[in-house]
Amino acid sequence: MGGALPAAAGDLLYRYVDKRGVVHFTNLPTDGRYRLVGRLSANRRLYTYTARRLQGRPPRIADYDPLIANIARSYGIDPALVKAVIAAESNFDPHARSHKGAMGLMQLMPQTAREMGVYRPYHSEENVRGGSRYLRFLLDRYPKNLRNVLAAYNAGPGAVDRYGGIPPFPETVEYVSRVLAYYQAYDGDFTP
Repeated sequence: MGGALPAAAGDLLYRYVDKRGVVHFTNLPTDGRYRLVGRLSANRRLYTYTARRLQGRPPRIADYDPLIANIARSYGIDPALVKAVIAAESNFDPHARSHKGAMGLMQLMPQTAREMGVYRPYHSEENVRGGSRYLRFLLDRYPKNLRNVLAAYNAGPGAVDRYGGIPPFPETVEYVSRVLAYYQAYDGDFTP
């Protein structure tokens, strides 16, 4: 017997982009909008997919830049990072709600919103303040490891701790790459 083994169910990665520009990934597609984009290795980490190949350019929306700059700097965070998270999380839609219940620009889960003092998650200023506060918490928890910070923002600190780094979830692997690419692209959007 030689050659490659056929892919087992769940070993392939599929994606689609919805009408708001939000990218969805799965290893078991449930509708026809998903298209094959890669294969998962035995340890479930992606090896044929890169966010840069599929993502294109980050959204160029500046409507929230003054708000982002003010709040991010109050927490000692680079505003370009907060903007990158917002772009990846909600594509700048203050009324976004995920199928898991995450809300607003920074897609705060209800418990995280409460812990960060956010009582109106669809209020842009309150949401960005709470999301930035949470980012500050993660930056302090994982000093000098932005990849782990972003993975924890997406999958939760428990998952990052359990795996000792970025969890092998296709969504999280892609999310970290996408936010880092956006972060680099937004670097010049804010002047000191």
